[in-house]
Amino acid sequence: MEAHCFLDKLAQEIVRTHQVDFSSVVIVLPNKRARLFLLESFKKAANQTFFAPEIISIEDLIGTLSKINVLNSVELLLEFYEVYKEITAAEAQQDFEQFSNWAKMLLQDFNEIDRYLLKPSHVFDYLKEIDIINHWSVKTEDHTLLIDRYLTFWNQLPAYYKALQKHLLESNCGYQGMAYRLAVQNIDAFIQQNSSKMYYFAGFNALNQAEEQIIQKLLKNAMGKVFWDTDTHFLNDFDHGAGYFARRIKQNWSYYKSHPYEWMVNEFGQHKNIEIISTPKSVGQAKITGQLVEELQKNNPNLQNTAVVLSEENLLIPVLYALPETVSSLNVTMGYDSKSNPVQLFFAKFFKMHTNALNRGKNKAVFYHKEVLDVLSHPLVAHIAATKPMVDEINKRNLSFFEFKKLDASSTATDLLQLIAMPWTDAVPEILERIEQLVFKIRLHLRETKDDVSLVFLYAFHQVINQIKNYQLKYQVITNAQQLVTIYKQIADLAEVSFEGEPLEGLQIMGVLESRVLDFENVIITSVNEGKFPAGKSMNSFIPHDVKVELGLPTFKEKDAIYTYHFYHLLLRAKNIYLLYNSDAEGLDAGEKSRFITQLTLDPHPKHSVKIHNYFAKAPETVSEPLFIEKSPLLQERLKEIACGKGFSPSALGNYLRNPMQFYMQRVLGIKEVDEVEENIALNTLGTIIHGALENLYLPFVGKKLSIAMIEGILQDSEEEIAKQFEINYSDNADKHGKNLLAFEVAKRNVYHFLMLEKSMLENGDDVAIIGLEQNLETILMHHKLPYTIKLSGIADRIEIRNNVLRIIDYKTGKVEQNQVQITEINGIASDVKFEKAIQLLLYGLMYFDKTNLPIQAGIYSFKNRKSGYLLFGLKQDRMVNEYITQELLNDFTDELVELLSEILNPNVVFEATEN
Repeated sequence: MEAHCFLDKLAQEIVRTHQVDFSSVVIVLPNKRARLFLLESFKKAANQTFFAPEIISIEDLIGTLSKINVLNSVELLLEFYEVYKEITAAEAQQDFEQFSNWAKMLLQDFNEIDRYLLKPSHVFDYLKEIDIINHWSVKTEDHTLLIDRYLTFWNQLPAYYKALQKHLLESNCGYQGMAYRLAVQNIDAFIQQNSSKMYYFAGFNALNQAEEQIIQKLLKNAMGKVFWDTDTHFLNDFDHGAGYFARRIKQNWSYYKSHPYEWMVNEFGQHKNIEIISTPKSVGQAKITGQLVEELQKNNPNLQNTAVVLSEENLLIPVLYALPETVSSLNVTMGYDSKSNPVQLFFAKFFKMHTNALNRGKNKAVFYHKEVLDVLSHPLVAHIAATKPMVDEINKRNLSFFEFKKLDASSTATDLLQLIAMPWTDAVPEILERIEQLVFKIRLHLRETKDDVSLVFLYAFHQVINQIKNYQLKYQVITNAQQLVTIYKQIADLAEVSFEGEPLEGLQIMGVLESRVLDFENVIITSVNEGKFPAGKSMNSFIPHDVKVELGLPTFKEKDAIYTYHFYHLLLRAKNIYLLYNSDAEGLDAGEKSRFITQLTLDPHPKHSVKIHNYFAKAPETVSEPLFIEKSPLLQERLKEIACGKGFSPSALGNYLRNPMQFYMQRVLGIKEVDEVEENIALNTLGTIIHGALENLYLPFVGKKLSIAMIEGILQDSEEEIAKQFEINYSDNADKHGKNLLAFEVAKRNVYHFLMLEKSMLENGDDVAIIGLEQNLETILMHHKLPYTIKLSGIADRIEIRNNVLRIIDYKTGKVEQNQVQITEINGIASDVKFEKAIQLLLYGLMYFDKTNLPIQAGIYSFKNRKSGYLLFGLKQDRMVNEYITQELLNDFTDELVELLSEILNPNVVFEATEN
């Protein structure tokens, strides 16, 4: 038989039994997705035109039997909340968010109790007694308030159950478990009314107690037949999980004491090529899937009978991008959950930005820059909303917390950006209306760019918003923005994205559950890791494991058996099987290979060819190649342009000595660091604040002789000036709290100590006159070893005449020691980065030497080494230190400087990165 072998066999059997009169035939399948494939099998099985039989899912049958409307989990939760409020005293009621945390789990337990037809009162009494025993305090007077509340919860379970059942039945609706229990109650009447019909159950494996009773009743009344699709290899191996349910049913159902068990097949023992492929990271699996599909397409261009089964839904997008362009048709039959939906991820950030802003401000929305930038820089809106001016302003003004209305860019923002940025209130209808407008504007752009995948995701999100609007109209539980987001999360977690494709043509991409009943010749299964396939153990229930075992409720053992069956059914009729798993032992998606792979390798079937491949990214021969840039003619022209135009500054030469590649990037190419918001003041920003404050404080006294009274006046004005510089250089709305307050105090202390030193030196008799602040200096350097005239330039923080000596002073926020500015010899100074500070001071001397007849000194004031005072350049000779910059010294320094500049300009010397 060809692909869909089981369905072909089923169609042939029904055609053989009923010819083409299917008026009395109802076929029940585990899911709805297999219906289309079964109809195709009927086309192949019959040779004339006919009306197709009725094909339904097990849920459809239960709905018919129970005669109630099964609510989805969110509607059920909202209905339960209505019941909860009716039977709970007002002072003890929780809000919806608190309620939903435990109610979801309780509803799952109600569902299990009903599906397995247990007596609710027995289960609840059992649980209550267990929890009373767990609390050793038998005496009521010994109970704490917390224990009493805890025990009250268990006492309330029967009341919750009964009230919910009554409430739902009055509305002719219910949850799945209720529908199953009612279906069992109604089965006898149903059999009497439909005695002429024949029900075929096909492809089932695990059944709950209600399903078992319904099917057995139909079998007993000759109204049903079951085709199991069980392989003898699994059925006869009592340790094999894939046959766990089949063995139990075959042994326990009285029907099989006198009737054959249909069908047992022997497909697993046929020849199979199994390739087990390991690769690091999930994206590696996507890449390999694309390569395997490309390889399979060589012998099967249409990729008929080929399926890619994704154990992890979030692999869908990487796999779609990894498929070769030659795949002309494919069908995606799987749900794609909200956690990986890029549109919902954007709106999750959008909701977080607004709700946090609403909670942060008392009467106004105060936004946090990281949350805002996450939204504004998201690719879904960044281009169409023209968010760059606003992003630039936030970064430039260093706004860590702010109100949108205070942004200059808000006045010229696009309509879409206004929708994104406008602060929320607690008016829920208004928020929903704005979200809908936002969706429509994004949709318009996606249609223009023909981004069909994003449109599908956007449509799924829009459905979620419509559901919320409907629920709000009906239940009125959403009273503020925070509750809106809570409801949104509940619905979004259940929302799935459906893709359109060619169901019967080309490559099939599906999830594990969607593969039930279907058979393929070539199967690629991804994420065959423990915790993914099979899924890990989860205890999302109030009922303990040992109680579940005693009551006959399913545990992780049954869950494992279900996954085992699904896995081996995928392999059952396949000829070429590729099992991919993530071999990475670290990271969020890491894990060990699945036990299924271990089972296939340690206990291989004689007719199976099992091959193991390990794929790794190609590692380079060296960890990193040193980066270098050759001086092309264009680069040489750029260097000449800098040398003759702006010139080389002391910081640029220091840049080159530290790392020539950094010099190339910053000074030659002009690449600057991207503006980012500083939540806490960075060291360079603090330095700018101190420099700016000292400049403005001393500016009125340039050209004047300093006095103690002047310094005392400056001391009084210093705090106000520092606050002003804080706003200019850091943020105009920054709050001085935490680290920012500490930084503000540090700036104040630094300026204070500098002024106190100034005052002390004046008191000791120093004669000081300031002649320049932040003064531009420059000189032209001509030398026969240089290819052309070079300009040297720089900015001196302060130039003064102190006791008839001209001093050039540079402020440093970082720590500078005396040995960094004093040298023992001039030879080799320009080739060692440790002399960077000394080079800077000598350059200042060189640039100013011709502008004065006074002796010259140059020094540094280090705010982190204030106790040392002014650190003056000095040349140590015979235990003596000469702190004056002389013509002879500058001549020797110029020779050293020329060597450095020659190296920078030399076309044969590359710019090469150095390790610091």
